[in-house]
Amino acid sequence: MKREILDTRRQVMSAVIADYPGGRDCAAARLGLPLKRLENHLYENAGSQPLSDAQLRLLEQESATTHLPDYICALYGGVFVAMPTADALDNIDLYTRSLDTDVKEGRVDQMIANALKDGHIDEAELAKIISAHRAHIAARHCEVTAVITLHTGAAQ
Repeated sequence: MKREILDTRRQVMSAVIADYPGGRDCAAARLGLPLKRLENHLYENAGSQPLSDAQLRLLEQESATTHLPDYICALYGGVFVAMPTADALDNIDLYTRSLDTDVKEGRVDQMIANALKDGHIDEAELAKIISAHRAHIAARHCEVTAVITLHTGAAQ
């Protein structure tokens, strides 16, 4: 999945709700909130607090997204990597992860090469390179962890 790291918690909340199957209406129903109340939480209107981490996590688990952990990790200069489970791994999965890592590394290298054509990396190019680099490092970490998980006692 190719996307930018979001800059604010409000952007995270909007992205989580936008990516939820069925959109705002279904997200509100899943959280047991009327639509207007969900919107108040989203925009922090009428004295409403933002959605809690637990509420966002619930929605993200069902939509298979990671906007909130990506945002929090980026605040600290890190990357979020979902840890693989042994029961979901086999050698074909390891090979697929390896290819994914290689593709992401190639994207980083291409971006750097393109940015250096004029001899200077501008702010927009830098942001794209860093975003692609984060994706590559996360994929590599996930790949290594999957190999370790499959071939140690954790898988047996």
